[in-house]
Amino acid sequence: MQTGLERIAAKARSDANIKFTSLAHHITDKLIWDSLKHIPCSSAKGADEQTVNEAKETFSSWVKEMTTAMHRCSYKAPVIRRVYIPKPGKSEKRPIGVPTISDRALQRSAYLVLSSIYEEDFLKCSFGGRPGIGPHNALCTFNEIVAGKKVSWVLEADLKNFFGSLNHGWLLRFVEHRVGDPRILKLIRSWLKAGVLEDGQIKENFEGTPQGGSISVILSNIYLHYVLDLWFDKVVKPRLNGEAYLIRYLDDFVVCFQYQKDALNFKEVLNKRLKKFSLEIQPTKTKLVEFGRYAHKWAKKRNRKLQTVYFLGFTHFCTRNKAGNFMVGRKTEKSRQKRSLAKLSKVMQVIRHKPLKNQSIEINQILQGHYAYYGMGGNINALHRTYRFVENYWRKMLSSRSQRGKVTWEKFQKIKESFPLQKPRLYIPYVRMKSLSVL
Repeated sequence: MQTGLERIAAKARSDANIKFTSLAHHITDKLIWDSLKHIPCSSAKGADEQTVNEAKETFSSWVKEMTTAMHRCSYKAPVIRRVYIPKPGKSEKRPIGVPTISDRALQRSAYLVLSSIYEEDFLKCSFGGRPGIGPHNALCTFNEIVAGKKVSWVLEADLKNFFGSLNHGWLLRFVEHRVGDPRILKLIRSWLKAGVLEDGQIKENFEGTPQGGSISVILSNIYLHYVLDLWFDKVVKPRLNGEAYLIRYLDDFVVCFQYQKDALNFKEVLNKRLKKFSLEIQPTKTKLVEFGRYAHKWAKKRNRKLQTVYFLGFTHFCTRNKAGNFMVGRKTEKSRQKRSLAKLSKVMQVIRHKPLKNQSIEINQILQGHYAYYGMGGNINALHRTYRFVENYWRKMLSSRSQRGKVTWEKFQKIKESFPLQKPRLYIPYVRMKSLSVL
């Protein structure tokens, strides 16, 4: 038997114009409880200082009040606690909103209901913030398009302060195309207008959606679905002279073109389109480069080197495989590599006096996460560089534990035999890339 959310998805799939006027009853006590269990126990506290364990213990005392307020359209989102985290490689910091634990559970429940509708609407060019579709899918799709389609130019772009710039009026209009339930719409309005607690003062929120809650992810995807994805697919592509492909991961996207003229025209109208919806391109992260199978062929004849494309933590470049055929090469982006090594250095400095077993476990956890993301076909050399750095730095940290404690390489090899470091591994080799593409 189909669940309620599966029935919603089936209706959304069968009729692209249907408007759902009754959705709130799907947000049940059980769904909220399941969403609460999904929140890690180590999650940060909200403005009410309640922990995840405390929210679970008192669940029965607050869930009824929450669902009753939701059905009466009187639910008021609690204040969001704002914290700042460093931006990689920059002195400025990124603002993150931390909702209360109970509100986070309600947000995730609403996310699941909305996701059952919009997963049927989102186009294949949309990645990120979607179940089972992550950055590796976007990267593999980019690889397949550039290597197999008529691509000679790539526009890489990033949106400036995207989450902080979303226009509430436009966003609600977009949501109302599919959602007609006043209780769900009231919930969304409440989350968008929730006050922000910063430095002990509560500030009103008139634009944007704070990063941190699960609802902000799907709302941002809905926003760009109408602003960018549909517009590109239905309006832009039919007017171009050649082929064109959009690949978007949240607010980070690349557009592949066959002809330079199409790319230049698109870049010009893109700024006008985004401005209409209160968005703006980040100039420092936006550039048009000659790139692709045909561009590589022409560049070789002209004895000229092509530029690279930066997308989702990788530097992409044009090259050839052992058989002499064109392929897209990739390596870890320099700034990302530097960030990873800095993190490993800091951890090894902090834990150097712990037992060797504990040190190896913590180091291997970081290495495992690094390999899991950057372990894509063509990037094995970058993984080996990371491994060699960890080897050298760990020995250096062990040697610094005392004045007479220098660890020779011979002694260090014996330590590694007992407490081995995680070896580099490709989690997504070239043979698996096509299966991860959504084309």
